[in-house]
Amino acid sequence: MNDFLKFIESKIKKNIKTESILVVDNTALHKKHKFFDSKKYHLKVEIKSIYLSSLGRIRAHKEVMKILTEELKSKIHALELKIK
Repeated sequence: MNDFLKFIESKIKKNIKTESILVVDNTALHKKHKFFDSKKYHLKVEIKSIYLSSLGRIRAHKEVMKILTEELKSKIHALELKIK
């Protein structure tokens, strides 16, 4: 796992109580997309969290997006979230 993926995992863990978290870089799957930018990531994040599950899907996604605000502006092009 590269340093940026570890950073994302760490940042989420620091701000949300999680039972487990998996961060996957799917950037290579999007190389042929029209707006592909090799400097930005396409990430899939799976989070098992009793706390997030209790919030409901939309509110849980907003919580994660709020934590990653700066990264979404500069380094993340797409973020797929799965809350368990």
